[in-house]
Amino acid sequence: MIELKRVSKSYQNCALPAVANLSLQVNRGEFVFLVGPSGAGKSTLIKLVFREQTPSSGQITFEGRDLSKLKQKELLRHRRRIGMVFQDYRLLKQKTVYENVAFALEVIGRPVKEIRRKVPAALAEVGLTGKEKAFPAELSGGEQQRVGIARAIVKDPLIILADEPTGNLDRNNALQLMELFETINRSGTTVIIATHAWDLVDRMKKRVVAMENGSLIRDEQRGSYGNEHLST
Repeated sequence: MIELKRVSKSYQNCALPAVANLSLQVNRGEFVFLVGPSGAGKSTLIKLVFREQTPSSGQITFEGRDLSKLKQKELLRHRRRIGMVFQDYRLLKQKTVYENVAFALEVIGRPVKEIRRKVPAALAEVGLTGKEKAFPAELSGGEQQRVGIARAIVKDPLIILADEPTGNLDRNNALQLMELFETINRSGTTVIIATHAWDLVDRMKKRVVAMENGSLIRDEQRGSYGNEHLST
């Protein structure tokens, strides 16, 4: 599904590359944790897969297509196949829960009939039935992140990319969110989560890809966070 071949990403005024000569393959239906200390390159890797950024060298393919060669329409189609979930939720404060999720379909031109069908279904899947008319400021952090997940899954994506999705949540809410991601994954959606939540990684026993200084240092099935949680 996703393959990175000797990918590097450098930034101006940075002595070390954010991603360094990294090769990685993720197959359809996998659940992968990206772990490692701050600055390890996890967020950059997610941005490269979303094609928010392009590599300085190497090749990234998604469903067999070279991401660096996508034209504008193809790039938009690529991003529609990905659901993004962020640490800071990125909800539209002036829109209700329903409107925030519907907006993800409106911007890609989906018909009103489809929106009216899919939005309630997505909210039900994340446990927010009855919250449709609430505004983000009226929700807890956990509920806001559930709206973010509903917004991601309403497009029926092939893959969910989540960058520190539990970073602003308490442990109980974080555990519930991870269990929700696991449910979404069981339906066939590939899930890649960058996280520092070492206790949840250890608990869930999924594939763990560990990074440090932009390099892949460990790739384990049913892995654990390891000693990296001692770093910040």
